[in-house]
Amino acid sequence: MGASHVSLLQPRHIQNFSEDSELEPHWGYAYRQVPCTNDPGSCAYLDVVYESHDRGMIYMGIFWLTIFGILLAWGLARRIFPAREPVDDLIAQLSQRQGEQPEPSKGSFLSRSWRALASSTRHYLLPNSVRAIFGHTTRLQVLILVVLTSYLTIWSFVGIVYGRWVTPIKGQPEHVVNTRTSLGPWADRVGVLAYALTPLSVLFASRESLLSMITGVPYTSFMFLHRWTGYIILAQSLLHTLGWVLVEGWLYQPQPKVWNGWVEQDYAIWGFVALTLLLMIWIFSFPWVIRNVTGYEFFRKAHYVLAMVYIGALIGHWEQLQCFLVPGIVLWVVDRLARYVRMGMLHFGYLRDTGRWGFAAAKAEAKFWKDEKHGDVVRLDWHHQQSPWKIGQHFFLCFTEGSIWQSHPFTPLSLPVSDEIGRVKHSYIFRAKGGETKKIAKVIAEKLAEQDKAVTPTTSVILQGAYGENTVEGLTQDINVLCVAGGTGITYVLPVLLRLVREKVNPNRKVELIWAVKRRQDMEWVGPELEELRRLGAAHNLVIRIFVTAEEDSESESESSLPGKESKTGNDAGSVQSVSSSGSSMRQTQRPDVAVSVNEFIGGVAQGSSRVFGSGPPSMIGELRSAVAQCNSGSKVFKGEERFDVRLVCDDRLEW
Repeated sequence: MGASHVSLLQPRHIQNFSEDSELEPHWGYAYRQVPCTNDPGSCAYLDVVYESHDRGMIYMGIFWLTIFGILLAWGLARRIFPAREPVDDLIAQLSQRQGEQPEPSKGSFLSRSWRALASSTRHYLLPNSVRAIFGHTTRLQVLILVVLTSYLTIWSFVGIVYGRWVTPIKGQPEHVVNTRTSLGPWADRVGVLAYALTPLSVLFASRESLLSMITGVPYTSFMFLHRWTGYIILAQSLLHTLGWVLVEGWLYQPQPKVWNGWVEQDYAIWGFVALTLLLMIWIFSFPWVIRNVTGYEFFRKAHYVLAMVYIGALIGHWEQLQCFLVPGIVLWVVDRLARYVRMGMLHFGYLRDTGRWGFAAAKAEAKFWKDEKHGDVVRLDWHHQQSPWKIGQHFFLCFTEGSIWQSHPFTPLSLPVSDEIGRVKHSYIFRAKGGETKKIAKVIAEKLAEQDKAVTPTTSVILQGAYGENTVEGLTQDINVLCVAGGTGITYVLPVLLRLVREKVNPNRKVELIWAVKRRQDMEWVGPELEELRRLGAAHNLVIRIFVTAEEDSESESESSLPGKESKTGNDAGSVQSVSSSGSSMRQTQRPDVAVSVNEFIGGVAQGSSRVFGSGPPSMIGELRSAVAQCNSGSKVFKGEERFDVRLVCDDRLEW
């Protein structure tokens, strides 16, 4: 018997490999001795073990084929029906292929049916679900998780013969017996499932996401599934370990001889090591631990390292199943390399200062607003030689004056348009509450204190991106637009509005911005952009409503300081409204009521569907989801009332 065969047989001592017999290979498992030379009970048990494992491997093949099938169908649908607007184009092309002529007023039956289905789906599945457990996630995400969990639960139990076999032990009294049950085969099955889910978990976590390339869904939308897939893997690993601890430490005899002999084996040791690493990953991922103990950057780096060491420990535990693990490692390595390639493409080029080719960071001009109560605010502006990104996408910024090992996601507030020499302007705003952003804000404040105030301070920035979805895809001129932002969330919605006011005017279109800020001074962050919206927005019936939420100044003082102030009502085109009050009444009126604002906007729509853009605190986004969901009505959309077809596009980086 060769050494390789011996290594495959060591973990299964129930078989007597000293006998003259053949070895039967089983994919992902130990070789089996045929014919079986054990007692009848043990042979029957081995039949169940190997048959259930073989079926389990087939089921895992079906599991992955199902995933590939869904992705293939999704990818083909996106290319066969390249939608400018996900509903309209798909229906229009289907209608043309069927020779249908849409009705001029309400649209074709197929178009109305599709829109009604989409609206009904948003009505029931858009709101947050069970926040105490799932956080700020939609019912749709929870539904996908339930379907995945149910699917895995079925594969955990089917194809196993459940029974109990009591077998004698050579050299032991008759009352000392082994009790063999289907607990062992079942524990093996959930272990195989944990292995099979590993590359899927890596796929969900990839920034350079293959899933996003195929489906068009931004990688951030998969983070929820990455986290909960990890929880499922942890539960499976615990059940797998518990099952075999009961088998080897209780059902098999004599004890403690069997337990001691089993726990000393390399594969058992590596199994406990892998479980320990998985528990560490789980503990370090707790929001409380990240906020109060490790910090986000330590968590991120430790997560990478522990995950890769965990996969290595899994190979040490059961190398026959590395067919599931090697792809996970490859996907992770490809993701990391692709990030560096992106960064190199943005920063490697001809350096005019030195006359050579090389890598250079961008030089950003910085503006600083002191705010000791809520956190200082920094604005960065610079021009960069590159292709324009898509509105709604974000970049990861690394501030070299802080740490080259950290990067953070930021959405540009500038419109991605190339100038005459191929440069695109980058503008960002961030509030320095702690960590790297606070460090950079301090550096900029020190530069302002030390140098001439007439000189704008600069800082070096390394870009990585762009990532995320094109939020204005399919945003035609007949779609009404409501933008809701809180604080620095204005960066997510400003490019949308800047694009709209530069487009052809549609007098029937309704456009509105609702922005909640802490102080009147905060409007200076985007002063030039607000001025452009005020100047061009009047022709587009743009209404801008700015709520000052944390100042007790009188309303008249607040209004007089607003840039481009034209009306106190906020109902006139191009107007800017500030809502603020003093005394006790301020606590009642200081924040915009998201639900009321959305309902008022949709109620005032004359024609066409609407798209709501939102970015701000998680609580605000949760309210926005519920409000938009309530405004959707599939039955009314089917009857041709398009204003009840309301789509929400929000910043989904809430869970980062």
